[in-house]
Amino acid sequence: MKRALVSVSDKTGLVKFVKELANLGYEIVSTGGTFKELHENEIPVQRVSDVTGFPEILDGRVKTLHPAIHGGILARDDEEHEELLKSKGIARFNMVIVNLYPFEKVASNEDATESDLIENIDIGGPTMIRAAAKNFQNVAVVIEPAQYECVLSNLREHGELPLKVRKRLAWTAFTRTAEYDAIISNELKQALAIDDEYPERYILPFRKVQDLRYGENPYQKAAFYRDIFLKEPCIANSEKLKGKELSFNNILDIDATIELVKDFDEPTVAIVKHMNPSGIASADTIARAFEMALGADKLSSYGGIVALNRELDVETAQAMRKLFLDSIIAPSFHADAMAILDKKKVMLLETGNLQGVKMPNIDLKRVNGGMLVQSRDLSQLDISTLKTVTERQPTESEMEDLIFGWKVVKHVTSNAIVLAKDRATVGVGAGQMSRVGSVEIAAKKAGERAKGSVMASDAFFPFRDGVDEAGKAGVTAIIHPGGSIRDQEVIDAANEYDIAMVFTGMRCLKH
Repeated sequence: MKRALVSVSDKTGLVKFVKELANLGYEIVSTGGTFKELHENEIPVQRVSDVTGFPEILDGRVKTLHPAIHGGILARDDEEHEELLKSKGIARFNMVIVNLYPFEKVASNEDATESDLIENIDIGGPTMIRAAAKNFQNVAVVIEPAQYECVLSNLREHGELPLKVRKRLAWTAFTRTAEYDAIISNELKQALAIDDEYPERYILPFRKVQDLRYGENPYQKAAFYRDIFLKEPCIANSEKLKGKELSFNNILDIDATIELVKDFDEPTVAIVKHMNPSGIASADTIARAFEMALGADKLSSYGGIVALNRELDVETAQAMRKLFLDSIIAPSFHADAMAILDKKKVMLLETGNLQGVKMPNIDLKRVNGGMLVQSRDLSQLDISTLKTVTERQPTESEMEDLIFGWKVVKHVTSNAIVLAKDRATVGVGAGQMSRVGSVEIAAKKAGERAKGSVMASDAFFPFRDGVDEAGKAGVTAIIHPGGSIRDQEVIDAANEYDIAMVFTGMRCLKH
């Protein structure tokens, strides 16, 4: 008779599955709560303690860690192992059905104590799973209810599980225990107050959200994975209400757009193309903010990604109705606005509240053969430390626009230049090899609107040429980090054009 060892915390579908195993000729051996569940449902089942001849001890911490269990799981199919099993009275297990203590669920509870976490670290479960996975030539390991139907269908068809299936189950099992340990490692680092920001080994669990149609280009395969620890509203935690399947490039653009509007408390709309804003504006209402963001660069807004940090209302939906937009992201959608957009071919994503929700986290950047890890850029301007270095001080309205422009330029690919007026961008220069080149592009996009605008730069001006171009375009105030060996030359140029110049003392590059 074949034997199955069953010990699960997630009992979804368990009774039906084990009943059919019993009908297929399996003897069932089980532990504590699982034994009780099966016994109450009139499934023939033997206690683990009857197999080991030893009771569960230490409040259930030790019950399956015994040679009678692991010998039956790990024995190879050869004469030497067979003779040893017979001499010790150990029977083989052909299947191990085990899932793990719900550590992740417990850790997600904000009220969970250190003791709660420790008591939900499974020891026997991973040991049995790994033992069975190691011996996949002779044992099948089943770790989650989603696998039950596949196992049963193969048993019905073949009478046993084919080696190919056992190999797949084994690989899945090792992947699961690796993820389980990674979750424990990350949660205990915080719970035990381990002060090691960049440890020797960096292990992060990511879980698949979906396969993607392709990567950046059609010949590249791709999938999207979610950081299971990040609870903050973001692209990975948003809900798609309607529209096409997300693509690789969609996800990058949507992420950039959401993160941009999170930096603003007032009603703000951003329109992004290729991870850079074509227009962004703040206003008293979300409808007015959208109108201004769209007006910043109507040509580039075509087919863009739009994010709002307030509910999408009817007035804004009406303004969007005849425009070609790829995606619209908002904390929520008014029911009447949904009725308007439902007729439109556009993707809608709902994020939940986007105000004041940025949490400390890490930023990962993959390079060939390695990974860069840095703290997330949550920098905010300290207004009290801003230093005006020119003869003219910025006016109150200029200062408001300078602060707005600084918030935006942080999200633009370096070398980055933003021209802004009345809390809206009028020109953006992104990703150029020279800073003056970015100024020229921003000024060209702004045209006549550059007159009376302010300019934000993500890093200092190495030469005065960028200020000269801004002055010619009609810029009246500039904000940048300062710190160049030619700062005085740059300041002198600003004074020549009667431009107010403010130093932040910090840069905000985005590569």
